[in-house]
Amino acid sequence: MIGGGRIGEALIAGLLEAGRPQKDLVVVEAQSERAGQLAERFGVRVTDSVTDAAIGADLVVIAVKPADVDSVMTALGKAELGEDRDQVLVSLAAGVPTTRLEGKLPAGFPVVRVMPNTPMLVGQGMSVIAPGRYARAPQLELVTDLLATVGKVVTVAESQMDAVTAVSGSGPAYFFLIVEAMVDAGVVLGLSREVATSLVLQTMIGSAALLEGSDQSAVELRAAVTSPAGTTAAAVRELERAGVRSMFMEALDAAKRRSVEQGASSE
Repeated sequence: MIGGGRIGEALIAGLLEAGRPQKDLVVVEAQSERAGQLAERFGVRVTDSVTDAAIGADLVVIAVKPADVDSVMTALGKAELGEDRDQVLVSLAAGVPTTRLEGKLPAGFPVVRVMPNTPMLVGQGMSVIAPGRYARAPQLELVTDLLATVGKVVTVAESQMDAVTAVSGSGPAYFFLIVEAMVDAGVVLGLSREVATSLVLQTMIGSAALLEGSDQSAVELRAAVTSPAGTTAAAVRELERAGVRSMFMEALDAAKRRSVEQGASSE
């Protein structure tokens, strides 16, 4: 695991929770204080050497910021990856295409790109994987099993990753914004912020669980709670009049376009 930040830590915790032995995991973390925290918290080996950690690893996971990927790849170049085993590189770096990584690795080295999201910190992430040119089915299964320890996993073509970024990668922020707006509205209506927050949060949690466990679509479930001429109908009418659908379309399109721009600038 190259990178001991929040996402890297979430994967470490998920793997240990799933029963992976501590001895199987090695973390690369340059900051000594953070390295000490990870070693104490999880009992795994922590090093500041990318080369040391990568040699002999089945999976090499890059969990650093996009700006740090080049330095990581330079260090990996000294590790003689793929010399004596079937290794896989897994990149969680946003906007970095698999072709860029493949170009810095030995010919035919398998790469899998991942777009995670922050709910993996509580084991409820949505991770989307896209295989590079040389990744095979068993390797994709191995990566899927890794990410399944912190949530759900789906596979798409890499050409769809910018749309994935807009929908699920950035998606938690949209959810938090809606919660924030509803809580503020509840306060304006006379509720305390504490009560409004509890009401909104549990309503969101319950609604998501209802949708996941139901054989009905979101449209059908919304219709079921929207009585003719009732309070919900009045609220939905105002949301529609404000253009909530078009605003989401424009917002996600903006996120996708920005993802495309970031990918182009990382080349």
